[in-house]
Amino acid sequence: MSSYQGVLVSDQWLQSQFTQVELRTLKSKFLSARTQEGRVTLAELPPVYAGLKAFSEIFSEDEIKTTLEEAHSDMGEDIDFEAFLRAYLTLQGRAIEKSGGTRSSFIKSTTTTFHHAINESEKSSYVQHINHYLAEDKFLKDYLPIDPATDALFELAKDGVLLCKLINIAVPGTIDERAINTKKVLNPWERNENHTLCLNSAKAIGCTVVNIGTQDLVEGRIQLLADLNLKKTPQLVELVNDSKEVEELMTLGPEKVLLKWMNFHLKKAGYQKQVTNFTTDLKDGEAYAHLLNALAPEHSTRETLETEDPTERANKVLELAEKLDCQRYITPKDIVEGSANLNLAFVAQIFQHRNGLSDSKTSTFAEMMTDDAETSREERCFRFWMNSIGIDSYVNNVYEDVKNGWTLLEVENCNQIVRIGKELNLSLVNVAGNDIVAGNKKLILAFLWQLMRFSMLQLLKNLRAKEITDADILNWANKKVKQAGRKCQMESFKDKSLSNGKFFLELLSAVEPRVVNWGIVTKGETDEEKKMNATYIISVARKLGCSIFLLPEDVIQFSTVLISHYVRSSCFIRGTEYLEQCEPEMMLTLTASIMYWSLQKQVAEGNGDGLDELSKPPIEGETAPSGEMSDLAVDDSVSESSKAEE
Repeated sequence: MSSYQGVLVSDQWLQSQFTQVELRTLKSKFLSARTQEGRVTLAELPPVYAGLKAFSEIFSEDEIKTTLEEAHSDMGEDIDFEAFLRAYLTLQGRAIEKSGGTRSSFIKSTTTTFHHAINESEKSSYVQHINHYLAEDKFLKDYLPIDPATDALFELAKDGVLLCKLINIAVPGTIDERAINTKKVLNPWERNENHTLCLNSAKAIGCTVVNIGTQDLVEGRIQLLADLNLKKTPQLVELVNDSKEVEELMTLGPEKVLLKWMNFHLKKAGYQKQVTNFTTDLKDGEAYAHLLNALAPEHSTRETLETEDPTERANKVLELAEKLDCQRYITPKDIVEGSANLNLAFVAQIFQHRNGLSDSKTSTFAEMMTDDAETSREERCFRFWMNSIGIDSYVNNVYEDVKNGWTLLEVENCNQIVRIGKELNLSLVNVAGNDIVAGNKKLILAFLWQLMRFSMLQLLKNLRAKEITDADILNWANKKVKQAGRKCQMESFKDKSLSNGKFFLELLSAVEPRVVNWGIVTKGETDEEKKMNATYIISVARKLGCSIFLLPEDVIQFSTVLISHYVRSSCFIRGTEYLEQCEPEMMLTLTASIMYWSLQKQVAEGNGDGLDELSKPPIEGETAPSGEMSDLAVDDSVSESSKAEE
């Protein structure tokens, strides 16, 4: 297979307006509009554009038709792919006008381009954040500090390196920096790979990158709120009075925890009002003044409280916060105008530098905060997956946020959820809606695992127009590696040799020869070498465009403690004889994601030969994986509500 060069457009300016993932998606849409004679006319495009998420919520099909008619006199005219892209940009411009857009930039996502109006105060804060945290970065130090008064931030962000670095500042180790393209001058494909790596990694740490808007601080938001949970800051138990409230606190999103913390100190300080948001309730600066006086009495003065002018009070608040080593990312004007993002960041900064909590209650509730590491990892995986697919509700805690059934209905009142799951042939033996309402962790994880697996297989089915099995995926992966001239093969998805990562690196190299730098791949003999390879695999796969929610530990530990626990807590296999049937699940989803990217690329190129490979018999010596989804039966005895009903 020759090296994939991407979708080429002769007009370089036009090429620069889209990422490679966008071009492949739009090329696929363009090809789908062709008639039997291979023609595409403008008259056939309104339903195609109306089906794109970028326009579906803004325009009706008739409005799109009217816009195209205004720009083109002959709707029966044959058009090529470049004309299709220009028409797309015309509609995009109208969408911005209709949305009331002002000065703007375009944030690239893996599927489309979204409009994001720039808030100059926020931009200034982001620039200060970057200058502070990345000042010593070897690659970026020649470009820093950035001047917030210019558009240097956007110029620097164009090659994707800055955004990848920021993600690693937010959650260290998310991206293997060996996978980032860091040459001084990058070609369009290398830049697009960095953007794709950034966005898929952002999804993997919990950022919302579908219809991303000003409500997301992206990397900074995750970083600032990372400690707002009982695991990182057990002193937060001081905010509650009993075990029931501890359980409720554990399920709150970080913003709500921050408000609860703020009101806790304000009440102790005698402040009578309740702060319920990061906008209107903070505009006059009074809440900030009382909070900082309570947290830092050694720096406080009555002058801050007695100042009548809100702007002057806000300035004194910031001066006081600076004495606590809080970086000044916010201005008095931002406070007075009620900037939600910047106020959130400011309160989070105060919490990080002085939370005013003690350890007095930590040991009292310690036993209630024990949480199985593997169960937590599974919950994290499903939560990030659910938030990545574009549902309206943001999921902060899987167990709590699915209780009313609404979020689960968006993914695919609780009895209806179970009924739909059974219609999809998910294994839900003796599972009732009450189990979801009760927040039964094991059953919820079991259901979500099957739903995520079903979603991936459905994507593959849509490309092939036929059902796809685990054996098809295994066969495809082994053939790809063999066709690339490599000898490595996997016997099944439970093959223990997969833990060294070599097979997946060879598979990634087979679907995109230039993407793996073999000079940095380890032998995978020690645990440390295995982890280095696993981290590199995940970053390279995300760089190509695969949505991966696994951690390196999920790759290197899949055949030992992780899967043993995973089977018992998520798959509910009855009896140890079924243990091996669930071991391959994580390897299957990783392989399926790589497969989906590869086949989608071939479809976008108009080459469907790769789909035919799935129908051919396995290579001699290959072993089909044991355990279809139907074998992963939920243990009838697990459902407590089912027991109660008997």
